[in-house]
Order: sequence, then C-alpha cells, then structure tokens
Amino acid sequence: MNEVRTTGWGSFVAIGDSFTEGLDDWRPDGTPRGWADRVAEQIGAGRPGFRYANLAVRGKRLDQIVADQVPVAERLRPELVSFCGGGNDIIKLTCDVDDLAARFDAALARVTATGASVVVFTGFDLGRMHPLIRRLRGRVACYNEMMRASAERHGSVVVDLWGMSVLADPRAWGRDRLHLTPDAHRRVALRVLEVLGEPVTEDWRAPLPAAEPAPRRAQLQEDVRWMREFVMPHVHRTLRGRQTGEGYLPKRPELLPLDGGPEVVA
Repeated sequence: MNEVRTTGWGSFVAIGDSFTEGLDDWRPDGTPRGWADRVAEQIGAGRPGFRYANLAVRGKRLDQIVADQVPVAERLRPELVSFCGGGNDIIKLTCDVDDLAARFDAALARVTATGASVVVFTGFDLGRMHPLIRRLRGRVACYNEMMRASAERHGSVVVDLWGMSVLADPRAWGRDRLHLTPDAHRRVALRVLEVLGEPVTEDWRAPLPAAEPAPRRAQLQEDVRWMREFVMPHVHRTLRGRQTGEGYLPKRPELLPLDGGPEVVA
C-alpha cells in the first residue's frame, strides 16, 4: 500500500458524484452531509484555518467530473483530494470498463500532478443486492482492479469499499438502493480517516444488529415499489437523454473554512 502523509492537511477538496456529495445522508435543512463532510469536520477539528470544498454533483459520469471538477481542483491546489468517479458509467446499459479505467487513469494523473495527497475508492461489493443490481458485480470488480493499478502508478491511496463487508448488507442502502444510509456514510468516513492515519474513536467494522427475517411477500412488494419508483424513472430519463444531476451545482465550490465549528463523525 502506498504511503500517505500523516502530519495533517490544511485544505481538502472532494470531487465525484452523489456518493461524495452525500446522498442520502440529509441534514435537518434538507442538504446532504455525507462521508466527505464528516471527514472534513474531523480533520478540521483543532486545526485553525483548515479549508474544505466539495465539488461533487449527483448523477455525474466520469467525463463530466473530469471536465467540470478536476480543473477546479487544479486551480485550488489543495493538500488533500478525494477522487471517486465512474459509478454512474458502470450502471449504464453498456460500459467499456477498459476504456473507463483508462480515462480514470488519465484523470488521476492530472489530480496527483497538483502535488496533493490523493485518495481514491473502489466500488462496492454488490453480491447481496437485488439481482438487477448484482449483475453489475463483475464490472465493478474489474474496474476496481484497474483503479488499484492506477493508484499504484500515481502514488495514491485506496479506500477499499469492496472489502467493507458491513456495506454489503442491503440495510446499508437507502430506499433507491443506490445511495448509502447516514450510518453507512458514517462508517465510510471512519474508514477514510483510518486510511489517512487520522485518529478515530469508533470502528467501522462494528456489525449491524441481527436482521429480522422479512416475509417473502413483503420482499416482493418492496421490489415492485423499487422498480416503480426508482428503476423505471431512471430508465425513462436515460432514454430521453436526461441525467440525475441536471440543474444541480456543487454545494461547496470554493475552499472555505467549515462553518459553525467542528462536528464529530458520529
């Protein structure tokens, strides 16, 4: 595994899609928090002058992240960057994983050229998800290995989401089965902090409570609801050439101090 500086960072830029924006980890005012905000809050605690930007926008594919967000990161020149992209490409009806990985590699080269410490992420293990989602498991595994090789080439560190078995539990996912619950975002934040060598007081490995067995009829009803409320609208948007993130802007487009003082990861 590559080394990562552990002397602290004065600035952090997060780039990516809905995973990094923070869906479905909502604040009381309806805005997303997510693992990246939680990491920034923890790193910034006790570090006067720490600044944070989150450029991620839901629905963005890798090429859009590279076009819209990477140049901003290059301009801002932060000390720490998190870079996660490609998930929305993977879930398309067709995806050339080799080409996607090559484009990720080129983008990672640009991000690391800024001189920042860079953190990248594997995809999740979808083995316990609905069969419609589980069919993507092979794509994700292949993309993961090529991302790991890219990270090795460019001196980045990898957060292994695939290896976080607690996230393979369907209860770690929201009603759309594409975005993490608040507790899952909290666990990802703990994992990122651990990889960065930051102190944590909780263990992301803590198991979820034993699950109550759900009647088969209730499971089928939930699957039908999911198809009706999330899958079919997504297909219709795709066929019309529309994307989830249209009209959305980054929630923290510039490097600014965190507001309201430090918060805790929990």
